[in-house]
Amino acid sequence: MKFPGAPIANCFAESWIGHLKRECLNTLFCFSLRQLDHVVQTYAHYYNTFRPHQSLGNRPLIARHEPPPVADEIDPATIGCQRFLGGLLNHCYRRAA
Repeated sequence: MKFPGAPIANCFAESWIGHLKRECLNTLFCFSLRQLDHVVQTYAHYYNTFRPHQSLGNRPLIARHEPPPVADEIDPATIGCQRFLGGLLNHCYRRAA
């Protein structure tokens, strides 16, 4: 059972905030709280859905229970790219055949 004030919870929060600062906020200038909220929500969605994590075998958090993909020959024409925050964050994926 984890408690909000537990010391272990603090290290996860500090790690996530550090990633947010380094990958987004150091290169963007937000003019309003609404814009800052949009940036943080977009980054949180990207972090949980698309960003690879080394501790999970370079898979995103959402796919941590799936088996790792099998490496095979890749055709460059089947690669797509999804951009977040004007291209600051990118996610490359393989299109369906």
